[in-house]
Amino acid sequence: MAEITGAMVKELREKTGAGMMDCKKALTEAGGDMEAAIDWLRKKGLAAAAKKSGRVAAEGLVGVAHEGNKAAMVEVNAETDFVARNDAFQGFVETVSKLALTVGEDVEALKSATYPGKDHSVADELTQIIATVGENMTIRRAAVIEVSQGAAASYVHGALKPGLGKIGVLVALEGNAEEALFALGRQLGMHIAATRPDAISIADIDPAAVEREKAIFADQARASGKPDAIIEKMVDGRVKKYYEDVVLLEQTWVHDGELKVQKVLHNAGADVTRFVRFTLGEGIEKETTDFAAEVAAAAGV
Repeated sequence: MAEITGAMVKELREKTGAGMMDCKKALTEAGGDMEAAIDWLRKKGLAAAAKKSGRVAAEGLVGVAHEGNKAAMVEVNAETDFVARNDAFQGFVETVSKLALTVGEDVEALKSATYPGKDHSVADELTQIIATVGENMTIRRAAVIEVSQGAAASYVHGALKPGLGKIGVLVALEGNAEEALFALGRQLGMHIAATRPDAISIADIDPAAVEREKAIFADQARASGKPDAIIEKMVDGRVKKYYEDVVLLEQTWVHDGELKVQKVLHNAGADVTRFVRFTLGEGIEKETTDFAAEVAAAAGV
């Protein structure tokens, strides 16, 4: 019998998307013949994921998990919103969210980690779900926050069940009143979900981005024919408004429409050290389908 090498197993996995152990078994059954091994996997339904790997997955779920002073969040994508309501898919997202608490933010490390309760990896578990459900799925990203004293809080918008939804926010709040900070952290998560800030403070904004905004504002003001002194004041006002749009501490607290977030945090004796916001599918270019063109093509028109 031909020797089954690691390189052969790796090649078969890349071609089929099947798990490492399944690939090794297929090669063993096929006596080292690559094509026969592919056929063996296809017959077992284990190579189904490979055919789906090129399809756009922009739906799915964002999952959040907590443990002590840490919180984790993952985004797992699928092709349709229907899959987000599948129990197996939801269980997978919940499990991977919890696993991220110990594995961390590195998606490749997360995929390589042993799936809890199984003798194979997270990636292999996902491959099996893909073969069962019939849609392409991917673990897109992960985030983990931790505080030394305070609250690692979260908020999930439009939750299908606790910890699973379409928009997730993690907020690291440092402070003394831990219980009160969890409540504040959830409120802050709601605020961040609604306002989409880019940074915590003005100091965190890229100076080049500010200069670019200033240049745009100045050109717009000059087009109005105003004197330079007036233009300068107009630009200062627009920059202030820009900060209020993109800087968390400069924003107006959505829960009362009056106080600045900075003041709310000061009153609570808390500091935000980090926040992360995941919106399901953001930045993924979704396929657009011309149904009429598809029908015409199928009919040979």
